[in-house]
Amino acid sequence: MEHPDLIVHKNGRQRKLVSATQSADNMRDMDRPEASSSEPDVEEEGENLIRWSNSEDGGHRVRPGIQGELGNVSLLLFLYVLQGIPLGLAGSIPLILQSKSVSYKDQAFFSFVFWPFSLKLLWAPLVDALYFSRFGRSTYLLGLFMLYLSMTVDSLLQSEEGPNVVTLTAVFFMLAFLAATQDIAVDGWALTMLSRKNVGYASTCNSVGQTAGYFLGNVLFLALESADFCNKYLRIEPKDRGIVTLSDFLFFWGMVFLVSTTLVAILKKEHGKGKRRVHEETQGVMETYKLLFSIIKMPTVFTFCVLLLTAKVGFSAADAVTGLKLVEAGVPKEQLALLAVPMVPLQILLPVIISKYTAGPRPLDVFYRAFPFRSLLIGLEYALLVWWTPSVRQEGGFPVYYYAIVLLSYAVHQVALYSMYVACMAFHAKVSDPLIGGTYMTLLNTVTNLGGNWPSTVALWMVDPLTSKECQGAVGQSCSSPEEAGLCVKEGGACITTLDGYYVESVVCVVIGLAWWVWLGKKMRRLQDQSAAAWRCRANQ
Repeated sequence: MEHPDLIVHKNGRQRKLVSATQSADNMRDMDRPEASSSEPDVEEEGENLIRWSNSEDGGHRVRPGIQGELGNVSLLLFLYVLQGIPLGLAGSIPLILQSKSVSYKDQAFFSFVFWPFSLKLLWAPLVDALYFSRFGRSTYLLGLFMLYLSMTVDSLLQSEEGPNVVTLTAVFFMLAFLAATQDIAVDGWALTMLSRKNVGYASTCNSVGQTAGYFLGNVLFLALESADFCNKYLRIEPKDRGIVTLSDFLFFWGMVFLVSTTLVAILKKEHGKGKRRVHEETQGVMETYKLLFSIIKMPTVFTFCVLLLTAKVGFSAADAVTGLKLVEAGVPKEQLALLAVPMVPLQILLPVIISKYTAGPRPLDVFYRAFPFRSLLIGLEYALLVWWTPSVRQEGGFPVYYYAIVLLSYAVHQVALYSMYVACMAFHAKVSDPLIGGTYMTLLNTVTNLGGNWPSTVALWMVDPLTSKECQGAVGQSCSSPEEAGLCVKEGGACITTLDGYYVESVVCVVIGLAWWVWLGKKMRRLQDQSAAAWRCRANQ
């Protein structure tokens, strides 16, 4: 249940570029969610941050420790909280669409909304080079766009012909693009806001702030938007709608974005801003793109990227479709979102525990061992959970033991997911050329993200074609297309699912996953035997 259900990717970025080597030192790791897509956040290295902070500190003196800069750290944390809210809102839309019975092809189309954070490496050098009051303008645009959405989103979701998925995808893709651009700007601003000794707190603010913002935009919103949840827990007299609507939520946070940006522009100045040389920055951008291309051409890196792009195919049905199938089976979307809350302690502890086993010379051994559990065990277990769900449903909803089983299933999934994630990140750190470590790791993490995005989109897209339905109650009618299904209903019949494409997809994905593990998994393990020279970029030697 990675991508659209409970968790969304949170991503890093890169710092302003003057030369290829300097840009490399300051480019952040690019990652949830598969909302669509949902691996944990990738943090930047403190040493890389310190390098730039040292050059832009401007002699600014602070007291030892963090006490002297609590205001700056608090401001950064607040900005990252704001940044996570649009991501949480985007992650809530698939659950809302599913409750309105949209097709899985529509869900697949909407899943492109989750791609900008994985692709922002493509335009991050340009944003850094332009350096146009980066935080202020990007945040103003984000706030204004949220205000625009607050006036149009209800009509897009509640039109007579059903949700306008194409337009919804376009506007939320733009929202995600602006959020990703703001991420680049805020991370760059953080390096000039904090002193040399405290600049390492920037990545902590990023991780904690985006997680909190995502919680507000996803879990809190879905709870407050649900009439059932509000009537049961927050109201004395029941009403037919929640406390807030999507338009209300967008309008409120859009105003918060605009007001906070204005206050920051008036009250806060960054250190050592100075004038920039456009020619020098443009040259740095071109050098960065050339460096990225030279890295990916290396045989070992190219092979590793191919493996990363295909490794998650076996998990795509379980990660991308399961949560939506549970909503289709009647599980309240707000209850499903709330399951993320008790997972937070586990998600904090797992990387600490797993890192003890990935700190050695062969971190991908952990990846290899966890793979069949995530592919075979979790894939089949999720399919059984979806099949079992309708039989458990009661008149008043689902019993407590059902949610306990779902929570346990999700916890097992998290153990397998984090085992593979931490192992992969450890290997990235191990093989990255130390002279261009930031750029190197950013590229590998970008490919890792894409390896989760495209299988999720394909998995959602294939559910409907793999599903078989027949028309019962109307002679001579079929349900092989939406038009024929409409005729079936018009003639007094009903379309009954005889074979759910999700189960077909689950079995196919398990087979593909096991085949990948048997043949390509061993090839990935053998990459650990390559010498350090095989991973070094010749363009940097």
